[in-house]
Amino acid sequence: MREALQQRCELFIENRDTLKRVFKMESNYMYPVSANILTGRQIPITEETLRESLDLLKDKVGVFSSFRGTVRMAVVSMLAASLTPEDKLQAMLDNYELLKGSFHGSEYLALVALLLAGIHSPHPMAEIVARGRGIYDRMKREHPFLTGGEDSVFAVLLAFSSQSDELLIADMEDCYQRLKPTFGGGDGLQSASHVLALTPGATLDKCSRVLALYEELRKAGRKYGKHYELAVLSALSALPVEIRDAVADMLEVGEFLSRQKGYGGFGIDKKTRLMHAAMLASHGYVPDERAEAAVMSSTVAMIAAQQAATCAAISASAAASH
Repeated sequence: MREALQQRCELFIENRDTLKRVFKMESNYMYPVSANILTGRQIPITEETLRESLDLLKDKVGVFSSFRGTVRMAVVSMLAASLTPEDKLQAMLDNYELLKGSFHGSEYLALVALLLAGIHSPHPMAEIVARGRGIYDRMKREHPFLTGGEDSVFAVLLAFSSQSDELLIADMEDCYQRLKPTFGGGDGLQSASHVLALTPGATLDKCSRVLALYEELRKAGRKYGKHYELAVLSALSALPVEIRDAVADMLEVGEFLSRQKGYGGFGIDKKTRLMHAAMLASHGYVPDERAEAAVMSSTVAMIAAQQAATCAAISASAAASH
C-alpha cells in the first residue's frame, strides 16, 4: 500500500476509535462517516476537542433538536474540525431556520444545514434554498414514491449548479434509466443519479465509469452493494483517477479494514466495508491545481461522497433501530 494511503487509513481508524471513546453506545454506522469527515481534512482529533465541541452543541440546542439525534456525531466532528466552532455552529443553526421555511425539519435537514455552513457562494443562501426546494419538487414528480428526506440534501447541493433545473432533472433521469438494468430501481440508485447530476459530463460517459468500477470490482471477486452504497461509488467514479487505480486502492483499503476491530465477525458487513474503502480511497485523488474544471468537479464529487455516506449511515441507523 502506498505510504499516503496507509497513513490515511491509520488516521481514519485512530479518529474512529477516539470518537468511540467520546460517543459511547452510538450507531455503528455513524462512527466511520464521522471519522471520515476528520480524516478527509487530515485532522487527528483529540477527545478534549470533541468534548468541547459536544458541550458547545449541548449549550446551544435542546435535547430534542435534530442536531442532537443520529447526526450529532457528524455535527460535532465538523465543529471539532473548525478553527471557529462557535461561528460554524451559529451558521448551521441559521441555515436550519432558513431551510425549515422550505422543508420539513429532520435529521437530513440538519445535515443540509451542516453542509451549507461550509460552502461559500456568491448567491444569497435564501435563493439557494428556494431553488433547492424547486428541484426537490421536480424530483418528487419524477419519482413520487422514492423521493424522501435524504433527497433534500442533494436537492440543495444541486441548487449550486450553473445548469438549469430542466437539464439537471433530465441528467438525473437519464442516469437513473441507464443504470437501472444493472442495479435495479430504488432509493440507492436515485441518490446515485443525484450525485452524477452534480458532476459535469455526458450522462453516457458518467454512467460508463460507474459501471466500469462495478465490473472491475466484480472481476476482483468483490460484490459492491446495490443500495445506499451506490451514491458513494458514483461520487468516486466522478474523480480524476483511472478505474483500475481506484479499484486497486479500494482493494488495499478494504484489506486493511478487514483486519481492524469492528470490520470482521459480527461487525460491519463486507458491502459496507467496501463502501468505506471507496470513501477513504477517494481522498487521494486530487487533480493538478492548474486544471480548474477538474478541481471544481472533484470538490463537488468529494462533498457528494461525504454527504452520500452520511445519508446512508442515517438511513441504516434508522432501519436498525426499528
